[in-house]
Amino acid sequence: MSAESIRKRSNISAGLLMFRRKNNSLEFLLVHPGGPFWKNKDDGAWTIPKGEAADNEDLMTRAQIEFEEELGLKPSGSWIPLGSIKQKGGKTVYAWAFESDLPNDFELKSNTFEIEWPPRTGKVAEFPEIDQPEFCRDEVARRKINPAQIPFLDRLRDALAAK
Repeated sequence: MSAESIRKRSNISAGLLMFRRKNNSLEFLLVHPGGPFWKNKDDGAWTIPKGEAADNEDLMTRAQIEFEEELGLKPSGSWIPLGSIKQKGGKTVYAWAFESDLPNDFELKSNTFEIEWPPRTGKVAEFPEIDQPEFCRDEVARRKINPAQIPFLDRLRDALAAK
């Protein structure tokens, strides 16, 4: 990636947190990033499905597009705004939650990206953006999710308790 393309990358992302109620408990859909860097990482590596937004782009629309691109499933439902957080690298992430479940016949259909792999070989390899989705109960989700995104779990709980 050139210096110019790095400068043009957005510092804003938008995503969706799908949740379901199962056995009197909340479960959150988290996704594990694909590619060799994330292959053996688990705790703190998972995230909500999200992606970078262009300048002046509608963030809710971007969140829905990213969810569909990363999971191959069109999101729908009543949107619960979760506000924003700032991740360690400086990126601001805006999120909305919605209640739903994966269909019984769900098959992950993530879009892909290309990188030079192995490094400094000149070979380009293609990897899925997401290699695994998983519904996690609260205690597991808090361990697996990027720590900066934990407030999204708390804000969703607060929003549901207020209803």
